[in-house]
Amino acid sequence: MGNADIIDQQETPRCFAAVAIPAPQPFFESLKNDLKETFLPDDPLRQFKNQPQPRKLALGLQYVFPILEWAPRYSLNFFKADLIAGITIASLAIPQGISYAKLANLPPISGLYSSFVPPLIYAVMGSSRDLAVGTIAVASLMTASMLGKEVNATENPTLYLHLAFTATFFAGFIVDYLSHATIVGFMGGAATVVSLQQLKGILGLKHFTQSTDLVSVMRSIFSQMQQWRWESAVLGGIFLFYLLVARYCSKKRAKLFWMSAVAPLMSVIIGSLLVYFTHAEKHGIQVIGKLKEGLNPLSAMDLAFRSEYLPTAIKTGIITGVVALAEGIAVGRSFSMFSNYHIDGNKEMIAYGIMNIAGSCTSCYITTGPFSRTAVNFNAGCKSAVSNIVMALAVMLTLLFLTPLFHYTPIVVLSSIIVSAMLGLIEYSAALHLWDIDKFDFLVCMTAYFGVVFCSIEIGLILAVLLSVLRLLLFMTRPRTLVLGNIPDSKIYRSIDQYPNTDNVSGILILKIDAPIYFVNSSYLRERILRWINEEEDKQNSSDKSRLKYVILDMGGIADIDTSGTSMLEEVKSTLDRRGIKLVMANPGGEVLKKLNNAKLMAKVGQEWFFLTVGEAVEACNLMIHNSVSHQSESWINNVIDLV
Repeated sequence: MGNADIIDQQETPRCFAAVAIPAPQPFFESLKNDLKETFLPDDPLRQFKNQPQPRKLALGLQYVFPILEWAPRYSLNFFKADLIAGITIASLAIPQGISYAKLANLPPISGLYSSFVPPLIYAVMGSSRDLAVGTIAVASLMTASMLGKEVNATENPTLYLHLAFTATFFAGFIVDYLSHATIVGFMGGAATVVSLQQLKGILGLKHFTQSTDLVSVMRSIFSQMQQWRWESAVLGGIFLFYLLVARYCSKKRAKLFWMSAVAPLMSVIIGSLLVYFTHAEKHGIQVIGKLKEGLNPLSAMDLAFRSEYLPTAIKTGIITGVVALAEGIAVGRSFSMFSNYHIDGNKEMIAYGIMNIAGSCTSCYITTGPFSRTAVNFNAGCKSAVSNIVMALAVMLTLLFLTPLFHYTPIVVLSSIIVSAMLGLIEYSAALHLWDIDKFDFLVCMTAYFGVVFCSIEIGLILAVLLSVLRLLLFMTRPRTLVLGNIPDSKIYRSIDQYPNTDNVSGILILKIDAPIYFVNSSYLRERILRWINEEEDKQNSSDKSRLKYVILDMGGIADIDTSGTSMLEEVKSTLDRRGIKLVMANPGGEVLKKLNNAKLMAKVGQEWFFLTVGEAVEACNLMIHNSVSHQSESWINNVIDLV
């Protein structure tokens, strides 16, 4: 009689609690639950439960329009704080909006348009109290880089503008797929390129490369040394020094936050007055020129859905939209932690989507929540999203009455504002932190940075995302398998690599798989499990240890399993049966258990060999080993008596 037959004939003890197989669900009911879990957050599901229909309607409206939830509790004291904060961020939004629009090769007035309609929409639909909405330098640069490859903004400004609106429209249909390491590297690389590109304005150059890589930018700068304007360079250096000093003072003392907030507007005012009284525009200092007066004109009919460049607009919208959404949600969550409230990512995605779709129809380009503007809003003491409404109204007054005042604003001042903002995005300390925590994340970060700096924005972003996906695939195809041992004087079982003082259990091998089992990793796991078993048997053959009788699989880390996984486990069981080794399962999840039962594998292994914990499985196996030894001893004694 073989060893496998002996094991099959043994009865397992009945003193252990049996694992429970989840009740079967109809397919469509299961599908509905999965979709609900995937696309709907927990809060509305919990709040909607057992509510009458009118209340469900009210809760649904509050979820889509959060202003309906907090507006009834709004007070006069809150409004006073939001009024001050709104006026403060408006002083930053106006010069930044003009600067970033120029960076995107769009008319400067587009930056002001983008600071009027989108903040009003976010105030109604956003879930952050602190986020200040507006344009960002990185998205502006990406718009210029990606659209500029197909359409020259100088030669065909109307088509370029319409494509920018179209790209903004498609930016409303995106989700967040960027890791923290990718964002750190990408933002740093983009900030480096943006800063270098501003040398065009600081040096007073009229012609410049459309490429964004470091080599092209530096070649364009140094090939035009004869056109450098020292007047512009001196003026730019003075204003950049002033902006950096103001930011340094604000960082050193929180109460001086207003210095950094008003510095860009003060630079615009002082620079404009200087040019006006000295007629510096006649001596090489470039100025903005005339800006249109009036509120946002409608641009819905300008969306270039039938243009031959539509694929470029879609690609630009999706990539810039992903970056803008990632930055906006990250900024909102960062500041929400200071005030101890929750940012709902689903609400934010809805708000950003509607905000940019509506913006594309009202002459705006892509907007999100910039860090610098949000920091000023937070430090100014904002209490709610009403500060965005105040900012939008201040921009509205500017559009209606104050645009002529920006005629003499020097381009070099706008370049200095952009450079000072970009230097804050190069987070070398964050990169060093990634090195300390996870070397692969640091590699992703550096790939994004150098890809953006030396290739292009799109290539840098794509390389970083591909590297992150490669890491995920490696984790899925080569998941960790661990050998567990017993922590002395306990019933706890942990990795023998992490805890070298663990004790091996004689005759038992305990393995743990730390990943779902799918077709991509089932072959590897089969080979890895059998390799562990072979190594364990070799160890026991070379020592006086008892023969391997049981292999316990700790299934606590297996969240899911497919048909390839169940077939793999069945093959492992057959191999072990031929060697006289019993396969034992511990701590299986409900979904995994259901699939094992449907695949008939549970019946083949034996339901009595499924245990709630590794400790119970070991105890049962030890009891069976003890009973087997006692049975063999009793048989030997009986044989001796018969001989006598």
